[in-house]
Amino acid sequence: MLAMSSMINAQVQTDSLKDQPAQSDFVFHLKGDVVTNYIWRGLNLGHVSLQPEMSLSWKGLCLKAWGNTGLSDSKDSREIDLTLSYEIGGLSFGVIDYWTDGNDNRFFYYKNDSTGHSFEGFVSYNFGPVIASWQTYFAGADFQEDSGKRAFSSYFEVAAPFRFVTCNWNAAMGFVPWKSDYYNTNGFRLINVSLRATKEIKISQTFSLPIFGQLVANPNEQSLYFIFGFTLKAL
Repeated sequence: MLAMSSMINAQVQTDSLKDQPAQSDFVFHLKGDVVTNYIWRGLNLGHVSLQPEMSLSWKGLCLKAWGNTGLSDSKDSREIDLTLSYEIGGLSFGVIDYWTDGNDNRFFYYKNDSTGHSFEGFVSYNFGPVIASWQTYFAGADFQEDSGKRAFSSYFEVAAPFRFVTCNWNAAMGFVPWKSDYYNTNGFRLINVSLRATKEIKISQTFSLPIFGQLVANPNEQSLYFIFGFTLKAL
C-alpha cells in the first residue's frame, strides 16, 4: 500500500507540474538608462535622468514598469509608467498607465481634474522593414483647456530599424492627428523626427556597455535635441 501510495503521489505531482507553466516560459528583464535629456515623442520632459525598467513576459503577455528620475534638476517630475501588453506575430497591443508628480504627488489618486495619471491604449504592427504604431489617451489627465472636454490626444509613428557600420540604428517620424494641448498642437502636426544609433562597447568577456546617441527634431516647436546615454542591464 505504501508503494502504491508513493506511486500515486508521484503521479499526482507530475500531473500537477504539467498544469503549471514552465519556468522557461517566463522571461525577466532588468535594465536602466542614463540620458543627458529626457526627450519623448519630440517633447522635452527633463534634463539628465535615470530611467529604470523591468519587465516580466510569458507567452506574448508582458507586464512592464518604467520610471524616470531627474538627476541634475530638482524641478524635473518623477514618472512611473505601467504597461500591460500582448504580442502575437507582428501585432502588439496594450494599455499604459503614465503617472507623473507634476499635478499631484499621490500615486493612488485618480480624480480626472487633478490626477497625475493618464491612460493610453496602443496598437502596433511590425511589417519587417518598418514598425507602425498608434497611441490614444482615453482616461486621466488629458483635456482641452479651452473647452474642458476630453482631448483623446493621439500619436502615430512609423519607425525603421536597421544596422549600418557596426551600429544598430532606428529612424522614426511621429505625427499628432488633431488638436492636443498635451502635444501643443492645433491640428495635424509632425512633432518627432529622430535618428538613433546604438553600439555595444565590450568591457570584458562577460560585460558590455551599450551606448547611444540620438538626434530628435520637433518641427512643430522648431526644436532640435542631441541626446547621449548608456544602458546598464542584468544578464
